[in-house]
Amino acid sequence: FEDAKSVLDGARQILMEQFAEDATLLGELRNYLHDYGLVRSSVIEGKETEGAKFRDWFDFQEPIANMPSHRALALLRGRNEGVLRLGLEVERPDPDAPHPCEGRIAVRFGIRNQGRPADRWLADTVRWTWSVKVSLHLELELMSELRERAEEEATRVFARNLKDLLLAAPAGSRTTMGLDPGIRTGVKVAVVDATGKLIDTATIYPFEPRRDRESSLAALAMLAKKHAVELIAIGNGTASRETDALAAELMQRHPEFKLTKVMVSEAGASVYSASELAAREFPDVDVSLRGAVSIARRLQDPLAELVKIDPKSIGVGQYQHDLNQGKLAKSLDAVVEDCVNAVGVDVNTASAPLLARISGLNATLAGNIVEYRDANGPFRSRSALKDVPRLGPKTFEQAAGFLRIQTGDNPLDASSVHPEAYPVVERILARVQKSVRELMGNGSMLKSLKPADFTDDRFGLPTVQDILAELEKPGRDPRPEFRTATFRDGIETLKDLQPGMLLEGVVTNVTNFGAFVDIGVHQDGLVHISALSNTFVKDPHSVVKAG
Repeated sequence: FEDAKSVLDGARQILMEQFAEDATLLGELRNYLHDYGLVRSSVIEGKETEGAKFRDWFDFQEPIANMPSHRALALLRGRNEGVLRLGLEVERPDPDAPHPCEGRIAVRFGIRNQGRPADRWLADTVRWTWSVKVSLHLELELMSELRERAEEEATRVFARNLKDLLLAAPAGSRTTMGLDPGIRTGVKVAVVDATGKLIDTATIYPFEPRRDRESSLAALAMLAKKHAVELIAIGNGTASRETDALAAELMQRHPEFKLTKVMVSEAGASVYSASELAAREFPDVDVSLRGAVSIARRLQDPLAELVKIDPKSIGVGQYQHDLNQGKLAKSLDAVVEDCVNAVGVDVNTASAPLLARISGLNATLAGNIVEYRDANGPFRSRSALKDVPRLGPKTFEQAAGFLRIQTGDNPLDASSVHPEAYPVVERILARVQKSVRELMGNGSMLKSLKPADFTDDRFGLPTVQDILAELEKPGRDPRPEFRTATFRDGIETLKDLQPGMLLEGVVTNVTNFGAFVDIGVHQDGLVHISALSNTFVKDPHSVVKAG
């Protein structure tokens, strides 16, 4: 070393490394910052106008320990867009006093003022250790943990909303007219039959610039009469309220049609319209008309139609584009599969994308099932699925319980009872001396049976109880009964709203801070968590759900 200063600098570096690598000390400091740290945000100079949407956080602080996920993601987005500066600080009554963490480092290594010449040098070493070696490392670690925690929570919120939307009540097998609203480009009309098959299309121009209202109403009336339409599904995008009013006028002029109109979320419909799947399904139908088909089918069976769309395009998440896209996709795919398997699918009417979500199946096998069905006609039994190319015994074992055959040879094929468990049902039938059709749905008879009487080495008590419950309500759908919300007449824009109004609407999205509700004014309204109930609500999902 050249001189004493160089020696002391070298000694300081050695001590700083020693202090900064003490795992116990780092754990204590990390816990302290987690418990007492404040995330502080401030606006970057000159970004006030450009970043106006982040103005609530231009001068903001909140404890990191209990910061909600939506706020954390908002702050992180502000930083990523170059508007906000974020830091992790600890409240200090005296800003000039040493940082509390410096005191913890000193205590750990027995450093205190003992009146020695070296004490000042050691205190400076502690300060340098904190400011140079430790503070930035811990801040990055805790902020990264905050981001991960917020992303996980946001992913859970998205998954829960998606599940609610997928399991929304189906209107059922009823002829439906789908209206995809538009002003300049016209309203696209598609009529699908009870099975969802497209049977007619049209484009009408009731609004600016053509304002051909009478011809539009006549065209709708003609389609409704020709195809015995029961339901009208109206997309909730641009010109939805005007289109809703048009449908209301149609219903008023023709009460004999007994129509019911329902506003339907059209999120992702444009994505589906331009997709390869839609092109294969409707090669001769204009892209703009495919959206109307999707809207009509969404009302008939939301699950069957929404599985055709990338879940991220359905738009029921918070800050979804800021999340880890791989983890989000994995989580949402799992939700879709859970929902499809919970409801089950009719193997004779299901599309390939719907079948592909069944446990044990994939896109290739789903395509093979559809091709076999098209070539050989409807399946008459579950066992016939074994004839489908590449559908082996193991796949059949995994998938069979979720695949239904509604008008097959065996009534059990329309239930969720797995073919492997049919021998249990046969033992029950032998006991009660009834046929399958006589037993299914006979609650009083089934309740009189003792499940333990039908167990064996393969099928235990819980399985037999599940079989009896399924026989009591065969093929039951876990989705709720279909109901509709009615928008108030005369309320079409934000200007029509007045304080104190009581309006009916459809919940479109649920977040940790409340619920967004479509009340028919082209802008979803936020019902804050504090206004969802007269009692305390910790989680909005406990009182409302999308759809």
